[in-house]
Amino acid sequence: MRLLWHTLKELFRNLVGHPGTTISSLMSLTLLFLLFDLFWIAAGTSERFYSRLLSDLEMELFLKPTTSHSAAPAIQDSLKVIDGVRTVEFVSAAQARERLAELVGTDLLAGYDSANPLPASYLLTFEEHSLTTAAVAAIEAKVSRFENVDQVFYGRRWLSKAEETRAIILSLGMILGGLILLAALIGSANNIRLMTQTRAVGFYQMQVLGAGKLFLAAPFLMEGLLISGLSGTAGWAAILYVRSRISFARFEPVLPELNQIALFIAAVAVIGLVSGYLGIRKLLK
Repeated sequence: MRLLWHTLKELFRNLVGHPGTTISSLMSLTLLFLLFDLFWIAAGTSERFYSRLLSDLEMELFLKPTTSHSAAPAIQDSLKVIDGVRTVEFVSAAQARERLAELVGTDLLAGYDSANPLPASYLLTFEEHSLTTAAVAAIEAKVSRFENVDQVFYGRRWLSKAEETRAIILSLGMILGGLILLAALIGSANNIRLMTQTRAVGFYQMQVLGAGKLFLAAPFLMEGLLISGLSGTAGWAAILYVRSRISFARFEPVLPELNQIALFIAAVAVIGLVSGYLGIRKLLK
């Protein structure tokens, strides 16, 4: 009880006795955590964008001209059981001609009604977990072994570029996020160190009188935890308020779940606790 009372009293004295340092620490940490939050939202939004973009990927299997129409159902059933394949659509030669005419705006095969050169084909779409270069390449290898399949086409290069871009965005986000949290840790520790220097004489006096390290450090540890926790909460409060007031027509930003936000606030509070120790550790020696 004595430790708790001392911690609360000294915490209040530190915060109220140094209002400029306290406010500047709160504002700087809030801005840093807000920047981290925005990167988090941007990463989630870009991930959803790429997932939707990749979900439109199709693989087209062109059949050999010698393939009979009666063999189509059996081939389609074999394609459906391949792991990672979501849908299979059969496109006859006549349907291929219609699609080509819609694409170019005119029937390029007019006059060739009895000799349509376009082959029949299958259009495959993929499950979300299979929308990777390796998984789609594995499916390509399987369908290429089918006896009646002549050629296989899909956006191989486009898929590879999309994966590379997503990986770059993720790596940059992790690096920037780590730098932001490191800056928050160093800034908070420096602010607490400044506060301890103004009270160094009283601090040493309590050490001489036999005060333990926990007794001396507890107020500063609590200060780091409180300021970081409040800053993290303020950042998300600002984002949630702005989100409730503004609607986006072209895209929907992806915010983390409330439990993830709570875990983030708890994590930055722990960072504040660590910064409190870093700010006070020299005086504890």
